[in-house]
Amino acid sequence: MSSKKISLADWQQANTNLVYSTDGGRVDEPKAEKTAGQAFKDGAIRLKRETKGRNGKGVITIAGIAEPHEKLNEIAALLKKKCGCGGSVKDGVIEIQGDNRELIQQELAKLGYTCKWAGG
Repeated sequence: MSSKKISLADWQQANTNLVYSTDGGRVDEPKAEKTAGQAFKDGAIRLKRETKGRNGKGVITIAGIAEPHEKLNEIAALLKKKCGCGGSVKDGVIEIQGDNRELIQQELAKLGYTCKWAGG
């Protein structure tokens, strides 16, 4: 059996799952920033009024914003303050309680987004 000797530098380049190195301690890989929402092909955001599964209470769902989760939380906070109501961010979709589609559309237009109304 012949064994080929390799240097430590060659081994580290070949092994991308390196967890610990005596040179620098724990090696953390840089994490790529993920977008929470999925953008639609036409680039517009969908505003939809939904009541299903909410005991008849209406909410406005805002889908199609391809931004990181932190940015979606900032947009949701701004919209909740402007509308004076509650809401949340779930699976990349912003949910705002009540029926304030016109106000929400105006605020998103100020932020530079184009909106389309979807559903009832």
